[in-house]
Amino acid sequence: MKKALIITYYWPPSGGSGVQRWLKFAKYLPQYGWEPIIYTPENPELSSSDNSLFEDIAPELQVIKRKITEPYSYYKLLTGKKEIKANLLSSPKQGGGFSAYIRGNFFIPDPRCWWVRPSVRFLKKWLKENPVDAIISTGPPHSMHLIARELHKATQIPWVADFRDPWTGLFYFKHLRLNKHSLRKHKRLEFSVVNEADRVVVVSPQMKQDFASILQNGRIGSIDDSKIRIITNGFDPDDFSKEKKQELSCLVEDVNKLTKGKFVVVHTGLLPDNANPELFWKALGKSGIGDKLFIATMGQTDGGARKCVEEEGMSDNFHDFGYVSHMTSIAWQKRANLLLLPLRKEKEATAILTGKFFEYIASFNETGISKRIIAVGPVRSDLGDALRETCCGDIFEYADESGMAKAITEAYNDFRTGRYAGMPDADKYSRVNLTALMANLLDEMIS
Repeated sequence: MKKALIITYYWPPSGGSGVQRWLKFAKYLPQYGWEPIIYTPENPELSSSDNSLFEDIAPELQVIKRKITEPYSYYKLLTGKKEIKANLLSSPKQGGGFSAYIRGNFFIPDPRCWWVRPSVRFLKKWLKENPVDAIISTGPPHSMHLIARELHKATQIPWVADFRDPWTGLFYFKHLRLNKHSLRKHKRLEFSVVNEADRVVVVSPQMKQDFASILQNGRIGSIDDSKIRIITNGFDPDDFSKEKKQELSCLVEDVNKLTKGKFVVVHTGLLPDNANPELFWKALGKSGIGDKLFIATMGQTDGGARKCVEEEGMSDNFHDFGYVSHMTSIAWQKRANLLLLPLRKEKEATAILTGKFFEYIASFNETGISKRIIAVGPVRSDLGDALRETCCGDIFEYADESGMAKAITEAYNDFRTGRYAGMPDADKYSRVNLTALMANLLDEMIS
């Protein structure tokens, strides 16, 4: 069996969306002739943890863990805080302008940059005794790509750079208060990764165009169109199978009891202030659903959403469960009649095809429950195209209150009449099929 060294910052017990992509690729790669070997920090800063994810890790999977030093420990000493969110220096809103300046100019490309040199030293020695056929780095954090770049230079082992999010094109990058030197360094490192990797993998069509432009602008002559590939995020059918997940079966039963007879609106994951769909809440408040309404949010929900709910008189209908396990999130997605999917109010949102979307469409397999997705963001976007392709919902501009109101009314009428829309055509977004694409890319790269 061929071997692939996967360099990733996020790995269980880390929870949240960042861990899902390569946890699932690692789960299914052996079916396609590839043995994954994980390299990950032993002591990362965790914004959330989810021990249920260990179920997806095969007993024979080799996981190499090495200690990492991060600036968060020093931040704790300076501020006296015992706990901080691991994305403190990654979000312009958290920590104020000073932390954004420090984050952008002193930790390049990100606060995990101190792990690059010790990782390269260790892995060079390790690879001499443990040869592999391919190296894969996944970011953000993009320091993982810098580790892989140095290993690739030293060993000439074929390298895939996998981008779950953009680098300089990510929405918060423009808020980092970069000086000219730091901006040039970020862009130089970004180009070097995209240029030197044998293959670059991205998760959306717009991201492919953006990275192709980065590559073209830094080169003389044409580029090989096969270099940059789209392999989207997706859903794991096992996660949605009550037969395979006994815990899920119990959770679904509990959720159904709690929401019996209710029209259930669900949002899972991060809901920051600049993604809060104010006019959606206004339209929902005017819908006349009344006591039949049950709103459930889980993950990290900004106070702006709660304020909007209160202003529309829906406080008694609103239930914020905070961070929950991945299985609990899926149980709520399966029960939902309306799945809310707002994008950030940033121009970069056109390229965002969030992993949440794929789990939402997988939840449609719960027969007998009327269901639709209401997305809020740029209509002309990768998410808009995916919604139109799968026919499982609609996307509305943030100012389109009337459009959202109509969609809410239609969803509620489906609920009252028991209309079941059925499962969207989403097989190509199965993690099993997506892993086949990744394995084919690896085979092609080393042939």
